[in-house]
Amino acid sequence: MIHKIIVPTPFAVGDVNAYIVKGDALTLIDAGPKTEQALSALTQGIKEAGYELTDIEQVVLTHHHPDHAGWTDAFEQATILGHEYNQVWMTRDEDFLQYHDRFYLQCLKEEGVPEEYFNWVEKMRRPLSLLGSRSLDTYLCEGDILPGHPDIQVLETLGHAQSHLAFWSESSKVLIGGDLILEKISSNPLIEPPLNPQEERPKSMLQYNASLKKIQQLPIEKVYSGHGNEVFNIKELVTIRLEKQRERALKVLDMMNDGEKTIFELTKQLFPKVYEKELGLTLSETIGQIDYLIDNGLIIAKRNEKGILLYEQN
Repeated sequence: MIHKIIVPTPFAVGDVNAYIVKGDALTLIDAGPKTEQALSALTQGIKEAGYELTDIEQVVLTHHHPDHAGWTDAFEQATILGHEYNQVWMTRDEDFLQYHDRFYLQCLKEEGVPEEYFNWVEKMRRPLSLLGSRSLDTYLCEGDILPGHPDIQVLETLGHAQSHLAFWSESSKVLIGGDLILEKISSNPLIEPPLNPQEERPKSMLQYNASLKKIQQLPIEKVYSGHGNEVFNIKELVTIRLEKQRERALKVLDMMNDGEKTIFELTKQLFPKVYEKELGLTLSETIGQIDYLIDNGLIIAKRNEKGILLYEQN
């Protein structure tokens, strides 16, 4: 049995969903942001399901973003489970934070973002205060069975986050999907640093598309999503979302009709009214479309003498 808890957040996305899943282990999937309002909603929602906070035996994270992974600290006796990538964000040691800042600063420079916007590196740290600080006790991987729930399989569904997992019950044909698929909008495939600094930046949009295609192959009848209402008709919805993403990418391709462009130049054209307010999100979206176009052989990249990446039609 799955019991939904709606939790308020201070983010533009609005409320986030947490889920109590009953089984051999009483499980909470996701834990809202670390605010007093969110803790109150979690506490009340758990009571409405007939339990107390101390009854929760394990907290499972769909991914590490602050609106989903904030209140792990409230469940002191529970086991914390999730993808390995959660760990560096939960512990946040100084080496990782410095790596975090270097990664995003280098991204801004390569994207042709003017120096006046470099303060976005510091802004991207601010939501970390709404994250929990409990280390994970158990890492979950593709194909694992969720402890205490022999009918629930772990699916690695990267793209929106490098830690993203979904949880599939073949017997009930239900997926607890986190932010993989939402009812009314597509999730933004966010640019995040690789765990290994020596590796290339993950191609979030390509990962996200692959994750959508993965769940499209399953006989899912209902998705319990990370935000908003439950989602149905997954096969048709995924087909529509993938086609819309391709249309957005071709729009970006057309922007290069008059010559080579930087990511920042394309972002200003794509999001003229919001790029300054939401620079991180809008740059991520543009980079995703660029990765898609490169993967399909439609554009090529080159680097100028300042190290800025320029993109042009192939």
